[in-house]
Amino acid sequence: MDNREFLMRRLHSLLGIIPIGLFLTQHLIVNHFATQGVEAFNTASHFMASLPFVIFLEIFVIYLPLMYHAFYGLYIAFTSKNNVGHYSYMRNTLFVAQRYTGIFLVIFIAWHVFETRFQVAIGNAAEADFNMMANILDNPAMLVFYILGVLAATFHLANGLWSFLVTWGITQSEKAQKYSTYFTLLVFVVLSIIGIRALFAFV
Repeated sequence: MDNREFLMRRLHSLLGIIPIGLFLTQHLIVNHFATQGVEAFNTASHFMASLPFVIFLEIFVIYLPLMYHAFYGLYIAFTSKNNVGHYSYMRNTLFVAQRYTGIFLVIFIAWHVFETRFQVAIGNAAEADFNMMANILDNPAMLVFYILGVLAATFHLANGLWSFLVTWGITQSEKAQKYSTYFTLLVFVVLSIIGIRALFAFV
């Protein structure tokens, strides 16, 4: 691996956690306000949409990092070989799952942005409020699609966090990697519960 590819992979890893992972966590928490009712969600959603320099934040903190992570991730997904011989069978299986969830998430996120943020941008909706999500999830097929999207996103983040800790030399020993497996599993479970509870609150 040459220096350029090494740096690109490091950047891909870093952006997956900061800012994308932090944004996903924040996004799921805001959505979870739907469990407290229509007004609670709309207030939280409106607050996020009204942040100072929101367009700047969306472009440089969300969209550009996400696009780089997504497109370089697709390159990795279609060119990388399995880690057989480097990690355990379970870890190699998770490595493969990371690639497939990444591919699925490119489709899911593009569709989600089209159905929400893009509709607001072109004037088809005033804002991405509770009623917008309720109308989307009223379709059982879309509800299943969004559940799969949440599970794919939370798994991809949690498993990516494990890889991030190894890649950046934070968890080098076998013991440290074992404990980080437990921690990232907890991250996956907690964020999945938050995300799925939010989805059913719209139904």
